[in-house]
Amino acid sequence: MTIEKQKDQIKPTDLDKDHVCTLELHNDDYHTFDYVIESLIEICELDTVQATQCTYLIHYKGKCDVKKGSKSYLLPLRRAFANRDLKAVIK
Repeated sequence: MTIEKQKDQIKPTDLDKDHVCTLELHNDDYHTFDYVIESLIEICELDTVQATQCTYLIHYKGKCDVKKGSKSYLLPLRRAFANRDLKAVIK
């Protein structure tokens, strides 16, 4: 498929959604709850309750959206999680 055909298939509402990305933190069955909670508080500036809720979602669902924003805003956060051996993905 050519680029021109791909552009024709993109709806204007899809373009608006592209500007907002999501940072997902994934479960690894290795780190403790306290470590993940502490990381969320320090990196994403969540309060203790939010970080705890995210950690439970990560544990039971396998992943959780922990932050939304532009890709340039989320990239340093993803790197900070990677430096702590936690898997985070920007979607």
